[in-house]
Amino acid sequence: MTEDYEGFRFNTGIAKLMELVNALADARDAGIGRSAAYAEAIDTLLLLVAPVAPHVAEELWERRGKPYSIHQQAWPASDPGLAAADAIELPVQVDGKLRDRLRVAAGTSAEEIERLALVSERVQTYLRGRAPLRVIQIPDKLVNVVTPGD
Repeated sequence: MTEDYEGFRFNTGIAKLMELVNALADARDAGIGRSAAYAEAIDTLLLLVAPVAPHVAEELWERRGKPYSIHQQAWPASDPGLAAADAIELPVQVDGKLRDRLRVAAGTSAEEIERLALVSERVQTYLRGRAPLRVIQIPDKLVNVVTPGD
C-alpha cells in the first residue's frame, strides 16, 4: 500500500484494500472475529483506508474507541519476511496452452522446476516421447514447454 500511494497507483492500492476486506470477512466467517489479531487487522485496514477515505476512516476509528485522530497515528509497518510465500504455484504450458500446475517451494532452482515440469504426466502426454525444443521460464510466474513441430 505504501508503494502504491507513493507511486500514485491508487487503483492497485484500492484493489489490495478490497483483497484485505475479503480476507477479513473470511476470517470473521471462520470464527476468528473476536481475536486480538483480527482487531489489529481491522485497525490496520482503517489506517490504510484513511488517505483515500479520510472522513469515513476517522468516524470508524472513533467508533472503535481509538485515540483522536486516525490521521495522527503511525503508518502501519510491514515485514516482507512474514508476507513471503513458503510455496508458489506455477502454471505449466505446453506450446502456450495451460496443461498443468506445479507447486514448489519458494526459491526452487530453475533447473529443478524444469525437471519437475518435464516429468509431469500431463506434460509427457503432450510431448509424446519427444524431447522438448526448449523450456521457457518466467521466474516465479510461468513455465512453457515448446515442442518440436510435427
